[in-house]
Amino acid sequence: MITKTEVKYIQSLAHKKFREEEDTLVAEGVKMVDELLSDFPDQVKKIYATAEWLKYGRKIPKGISCIEVEQYELDKLTFLKQSNQVLALVHLPALKIPSPMGVLLILDQIQDPGNLGTLIRTCDWFGISGIVCSPDTADAFSPKVVQSTMGSIFRIPVLYTDLVPYLEKMKDMPVFGATLDGDSMENIPFSKPCCLVIGNESKGISSPVLAAVSQTVSIPRRGGAESLNAAVAAAILLSKITS
Repeated sequence: MITKTEVKYIQSLAHKKFREEEDTLVAEGVKMVDELLSDFPDQVKKIYATAEWLKYGRKIPKGISCIEVEQYELDKLTFLKQSNQVLALVHLPALKIPSPMGVLLILDQIQDPGNLGTLIRTCDWFGISGIVCSPDTADAFSPKVVQSTMGSIFRIPVLYTDLVPYLEKMKDMPVFGATLDGDSMENIPFSKPCCLVIGNESKGISSPVLAAVSQTVSIPRRGGAESLNAAVAAAILLSKITS
């Protein structure tokens, strides 16, 4: 049986300030929690699971409290549209400064949590060194973002800082900015290390950050779509840069 205090505590983890104070974020769902237990067991603090999840005899390391709950109780805790058997409380990933010795993804005012989660997972796929976000980019450790990364948030360093001073320190490497009117990616001889800047979903790269870009780059359009989703555009460009 889960208490009202526990329900209130978990619900409060929707707020960034409380997550930071408690060093705790929420991860949900069978695939997500199984991956955490497999790859990052030291990060997991506590598990709330239904009998359906527990019946498969998963090995839960010592020191991790596991509480069996009814489905209706898990429904009170979930940040998803529908709860999925298990929810875990997890330590926030340790702060790591992204290495400049590879490809860095720079995110300028990305607002949609789903986009941010997909961007983090995409960086994990392509082996990107890390992500540097503007302070007004969505919170990488919010429940929705964590969920959409499917564990990649624990592998990819994410830093929040003022982008213009940061990019000014990167003068020794090319900084590519994704725009609709930039040079075609097919004509650019990408080299590493480098930075790729992706801007806001509707406004693009802000003027101060664009001024710090050394070369703008675009994805050739074959059809009639006006623009690409930020995460899709990043995936296409990262595939080209890392190939």
